[in-house]
Amino acid sequence: MDNPGKDAETVPQERKDDLRLLSGNANPELARGIARHLGVPLSKMEAGRFSDGEIWVRIEESVRGADVFLIQPTCPPTAENIMELLVILDALKRASARRITAVIPYYGYARQEKKLKPREPISAKLVADLIGVAGADRVLTVDLHVQSIQGFFDIPVDHIPGGPLLAEDMLSKGLGGADTVVVSPDVGGVGTAKALADRLNASLAIIAKRRPEINQVEIIQVIGELEGRRAVLVDDIVDTGGSLAAAAKVLVEKGASEVYAYATHPVLSGDAVQRIAVSQIKELVVTDTIPLPPEKRLPKIRVLTVAPVLAEAIRRVHGNLSVSTLFDRYWEEDTQ
Repeated sequence: MDNPGKDAETVPQERKDDLRLLSGNANPELARGIARHLGVPLSKMEAGRFSDGEIWVRIEESVRGADVFLIQPTCPPTAENIMELLVILDALKRASARRITAVIPYYGYARQEKKLKPREPISAKLVADLIGVAGADRVLTVDLHVQSIQGFFDIPVDHIPGGPLLAEDMLSKGLGGADTVVVSPDVGGVGTAKALADRLNASLAIIAKRRPEINQVEIIQVIGELEGRRAVLVDDIVDTGGSLAAAAKVLVEKGASEVYAYATHPVLSGDAVQRIAVSQIKELVVTDTIPLPPEKRLPKIRVLTVAPVLAEAIRRVHGNLSVSTLFDRYWEEDTQ
């Protein structure tokens, strides 16, 4: 999408005194980017570990009566970052912050949103409960794996779709039109893929697959016309890279001339980077909701920043303005 931080006004001075930005250790670079776009410095805070591994935090300036936004994705190491988020939220609550918004660009445990087999937990709901109990008054997040997770929270959730940002990049790269097909890697992602295809004036294809085991994928069928077209795979998360690599192979076999992949959250666990490196994917485009260390920055992996989008969303939440109108010209449906 257009860079909202480029043209948007920074927070007016009379309201800056009421706004506080804090960052945990999960993604400080993204937090600094958000702060730059808002024109508001990050508040001083220490977050460390005792010798036994317990997390401790100290907020080094007053937040009493302030509107606080805590930036902390729950990316790997997931348990560490979730616990740090909870401890910081508790510290802010006990420091008498007026309102606390947990800015969670990547929401871990989102793929455990239902029971697939007997005696399994619904961990996405558990984490939502913990965040509310710890002190968050609202949540701001990006591209939830399943949008119904918003209903797991007993507090307001502002959901930022990743599709508009990805679509803007696709258009800048010349992807679109009759020679482009947007591919959903599973039936569950058809809605997002259809919206992107409409935005690009491209056609749509769907991959039907099943997962015999966790982190394993078996492609059953590809529905759509691929012959001679550039295929654009879109997903919310790239984890082991197995699904994207297998999909790219099948798409080429079905006649696709090139395969590009777009995913909002680059978990890239295990051998994912090596798998992407040898795959038939020409380029994988991700965002910085999860920090990408140097060893994972392949030439074929490109990172877009969500800092301007999140900064504008924070400005709107702080000013009690609509967040959903940020995306009205990109989606027909309401994204609030």
